[in-house]
Formats: sequence, C-alpha cells, structure tokens
Amino acid sequence: MRRGDDRGVVQVLLVEDDPGDVLMTREALDDHHVPNQLHVVPDGVAAIDFLRKQGAYAGAPTPDLVLLDLNLPRMHGHEVLGAIKGDPALARIPVVVLTTSDAEDDIVASYSLHANAYVTKPVDFDQFVEVVRKIDDFFVSVVRLPAR
Repeated sequence: MRRGDDRGVVQVLLVEDDPGDVLMTREALDDHHVPNQLHVVPDGVAAIDFLRKQGAYAGAPTPDLVLLDLNLPRMHGHEVLGAIKGDPALARIPVVVLTTSDAEDDIVASYSLHANAYVTKPVDFDQFVEVVRKIDDFFVSVVRLPAR
C-alpha cells in the first residue's frame, strides 16, 4: 500500500447521489484486498464541506482519493472539481470522475479542471464492481502519492 493512515486504512470519499451506485461502490470496496473506509456525501456542497471540514463534517478525515460523479444536486461535479483543484490545501488529492456521461465535452472539461482520471460507469453490475476495484488498485496500490 502506498498511502493511508497509521492503521493502513485508505480514506475514500465518494460524491454520489444515486443510492444504487453508492451500494455498488461499497460492495466493490468492501471485499477488496486494501482496507478502505468509504465516506459518502450526496451532493457537491456536502463534498466541499467534507473536504474543508466544515459544519457537520468538522471531524472528517482528509481523503486519499475522491470518486466524483458529475451530475450532482446543489453543485455540479465540474464546480466541485474546480473548487478542489483551485484550493492549495486540497489540490493534491487525486480525483477520479466516475460518471455515466461519455460526452466529449464532459471529458475535456474534467481534464481541463485537472481531474486525475475520467471513467464512464459501466451499466452492468459486475463490470461496475471491476472498474471500481481497478481504480482502487491503481490509486492505492500502484501510484505513489504525497504524504498528508
């Protein structure tokens, strides 16, 4: 493992408003070989509050990885991504855009805002789980990240 807290647990923040996608992501990470603690927020405003440890999220951990949907209530995923990458305290946290959109405009906009990866969610359950596990493997087991 390349990153995590003292207990070897990798903190993952999932920004997702679809309960079905939350459940599939949780299942993908629960049985994986790297211990994860998955935190879920349902919209972009809550994501920013979590990352900046504001309000109800004052005690939130700094995530090692953010999985970000684009089509979110209250604040679009691109706005969230721009806020993360525009904040020096948050900019180094890897952000993977995980969305149903395969629109070229969304892909270009995400990389222009310095997304670390853009992944289109598979519709099939098994493929979805496999994709989430590959993301986790890459960012947790393969990539070397800066210390917190």
